[in-house]
Amino acid sequence: MYDALERRSFLAMLVLVTLAFLLLMKPFAGPIFWAVAIALIFHPLQRVLIRRLGNRPNIVALLTLLTCMFIVVIPVIVLVSSLVAEGVSLYQQIQAGEIRPGEYIDRINASFPAIQGFLGQFNIDFAELRDRASNAFVGATQFFAKQALGFGQNTFQFFLGLALMVYLAFFLLRDGTRLVDLLIRALPLGDERERLLFNKFAEVTRATVKGNLLIALIQGALGGGIFWALGIQGALIWGVVMAIVSLLPAVGAALVWVPAALYLAAIGSIIPAIILTAFGVVVIGLADNVLRPILVGRDTKLPDYIVLLSTLGGIVMFGINGFVMGPLVAALFMAFWGIFMREFSEGEGTRRPTGATESASEGGAGGTGDQGGE
Repeated sequence: MYDALERRSFLAMLVLVTLAFLLLMKPFAGPIFWAVAIALIFHPLQRVLIRRLGNRPNIVALLTLLTCMFIVVIPVIVLVSSLVAEGVSLYQQIQAGEIRPGEYIDRINASFPAIQGFLGQFNIDFAELRDRASNAFVGATQFFAKQALGFGQNTFQFFLGLALMVYLAFFLLRDGTRLVDLLIRALPLGDERERLLFNKFAEVTRATVKGNLLIALIQGALGGGIFWALGIQGALIWGVVMAIVSLLPAVGAALVWVPAALYLAAIGSIIPAIILTAFGVVVIGLADNVLRPILVGRDTKLPDYIVLLSTLGGIVMFGINGFVMGPLVAALFMAFWGIFMREFSEGEGTRRPTGATESASEGGAGGTGDQGGE
């Protein structure tokens, strides 16, 4: 009786201490998450370096991290700096009256009067819609300007988070295998189930980060390039905006280039409007429709509609990190329920052993069985 009380008291204290530790780490959730993502994404490179250089964990982890810095971190910092400068310039032009969103909407309406008639069928007042759209655009630029100003004021905090991410990524690259083995020993879910879940975590994180970011970079570069070629002002910032909205499946970059094509047609630039429309549908659209199922949906083994809903829900709940966390939660949800249905739904007499769970899983360890270091 006394032993049972001791055990329950210890488990209660264990839960409380764990929750306290998680709350302690909450302010650093972003750097920790992206450090884990870096360790997962660059693990294949780490294995190549191990084969070339031998078992020298510190040197291998350092070289892998330096590669990540040159490929990802430094270009992102340069792009963000350019985006901030471009965004502030756009905001100043709007404040000075050089850019008037309402006039652009009026030009589109004058060139396409059928739009107002179409909206009237649904009792939508075009003038009210125009004012709302104009105010929304101005509000968005004000928000962006505030974020840019806040970024400038919180430069130290940004670089502190960046340094923390790089520091953690080094140790995760070096000691990841031992950390995963330690977690498998500590968690009371059954070793085979835990390995399956860790493999699924690695698989989904790698697929969503690499897939979504690659698609975003491709669509942003293509969109910014065609805007620059057509002489549209602010090609850099619009390219970055297209890269950001391309994280939303199904709609993506069309939220930017479709209004731009309508405006070009409204002001009489018919040839540029046709070129932009054709380029957007054929090139930018295909980059999303072809690459996303290949890079994201196939590797995560999630249906396209689950990827869309989980991405949107993740962005709402977790912010920009949600484009990874949303599909990750959805994949783990399906993995847990898959284990439950295989092992428990058929009853005690027909329950499969845990070892059979991994071999029968839909995703299985799918090429990630060696991801212990992730």
